[in-house]
Amino acid sequence: MKKQILIGMLLVSLLSVTAVPVSQAFSFGDVFKVGGIGFLINKFSTPLNNFINTLTFKHGAGSDYATKVVPIVSAGNKGYIGAAQVTGSQELVDQTEAVLQLEGNFNSSTFRVKALLPIDSTNPVNFSRVQGVGVSAIIDIRI
Repeated sequence: MKKQILIGMLLVSLLSVTAVPVSQAFSFGDVFKVGGIGFLINKFSTPLNNFINTLTFKHGAGSDYATKVVPIVSAGNKGYIGAAQVTGSQELVDQTEAVLQLEGNFNSSTFRVKALLPIDSTNPVNFSRVQGVGVSAIIDIRI
């Protein structure tokens, strides 16, 4: 009896794994990557911000404006895809929660355009643009 139950459970497990589409397996990995990127950005935002400020001052390109590192979110995948340093007045930088990346092709795909917009939310669907804040650095994360 126990042997039949065990075999039945193994068959159900095997069938359910083979029934899952391959694309769904990739999305699980994407979820972990997005969560991992979000974790890294939250953990390292202050040291990254300090490093960028030191780097720019060292090369004579420092700024007296407020800065902060925030995640870059994409309207396409609804997840974190990197990080950016934003700069502006302290009040506006404090309002900025993320940078939205919008992508498009121009002139029959001769040019690939990435628009980077400071926004007041990490939700790429429900946000307001923060006017008066600029993107001063892009941070790529190796995963």
